[in-house]
Amino acid sequence: MEKEKIRPLYSELQGYLSQAPKTDNPSSSTSDESLWTHYNESVKLLSKISEEDYSRFLIQPLKSQFAEFIHIITYRQKLGGLISLLHGKYFADEPSPLGTSPHTVITQSQQQLQYIQMLLEMQSKIDEKLQSCEEGSKEKNFLQRMKSSLSSITSATQLISQILNIAKELGLNVDDISRLFR
Repeated sequence: MEKEKIRPLYSELQGYLSQAPKTDNPSSSTSDESLWTHYNESVKLLSKISEEDYSRFLIQPLKSQFAEFIHIITYRQKLGGLISLLHGKYFADEPSPLGTSPHTVITQSQQQLQYIQMLLEMQSKIDEKLQSCEEGSKEKNFLQRMKSSLSSITSATQLISQILNIAKELGLNVDDISRLFR
């Protein structure tokens, strides 16, 4: 009987997910308060109906000096996680409403964040090293070319390939490159 009490909320959450903004950018955010307000009300109602604590799925908005906001990826992850939990607990005998595994989505998002962090660290290290390189040196030319190519690099493999190609073109070896990034 509990399953039939949960079903309307389960469907409502699926509706929220189907209408949730989609983004490939992990830092995309929204200040549309109704998005997280309606969702949080549904989570609280679910906790009440099921007599279980689902508060870990509540979304706490962040605050800027202008408004409250949430990251779209956080909204989609919490929503997808809650739907998956409900599916596994109450509706496992039915097809998954998400199609693909939410684990895949979360893992991809985490990988994107790690990749972005890596590029930012690379950018920072290049900026730091550019200050100490002599004007016109192979090393300075290498760093400048790497810096200008970072925005077009889309994978770690491409980054390594770019480093090696630019180094080869400028006559730098692995030891030279290694010294630059210490």
